Amino acid sequence: MRLILASGSATRAALLASAGVKFTTQPSRIDERVVEAPLLAAAVPPGDIAAALAEEKAFDVSRREQGALVIGADQTLDLAGELVTKPRDNAAAREQVARLAGHTHRLHSAVAIADDGTVVWRNVQSATLAMRTLSAADIDSYIAAAGDAVTASVGGYQVESLGIRLFDSIEGDHSTILGLPLLPLLKYLRERAVLPW
Repeated sequence: MRLILASGSATRAALLASAGVKFTTQPSRIDERVVEAPLLAAAVPPGDIAAALAEEKAFDVSRREQGALVIGADQTLDLAGELVTKPRDNAAAREQVARLAGHTHRLHSAVAIADDGTVVWRNVQSATLAMRTLSAADIDSYIAAAGDAVTASVGGYQVESLGIRLFDSIEGDHSTILGLPLLPLLKYLRERAVLPW
């Protein structure tokens, strides 16, 4: 069965490829802010918002790609129940890192699979990250060193690169932290006989 990743994320694609999964990519066309707006208005928890976004992405591509399993994924950052989204620029990233510094937050990573326009499976995994206390100079140095990469991820950091230096501790599965709960996804693909073992 054809497998499509409904994402343009190089990190998610690399995670799947490293596990030996054969797939193609076709990024979803949904507007994430449009999907989020009513959920935020209804005070839906960040983990449930991640699940809704993953499902919408999978559904969006699946309705155009009959006969394929489509993987949608999303990640949200939860700071004491508040949804934190990707910073729009380096100044916003600086503000986000300053807010997170000295506090613990959670990353909720969701994955969903759609088959012929119907979402048939979903899973959400969470990780807990404790960012160390940072001075204004520390934050400025980090933003300068990381450059435009700070706008690519929620929270203004990427733990797979310089962002790891911001943390005291991280609890959770590595693939969940990177935005794709790989172990539950691989289990589902085995159950569907997409993977032989």
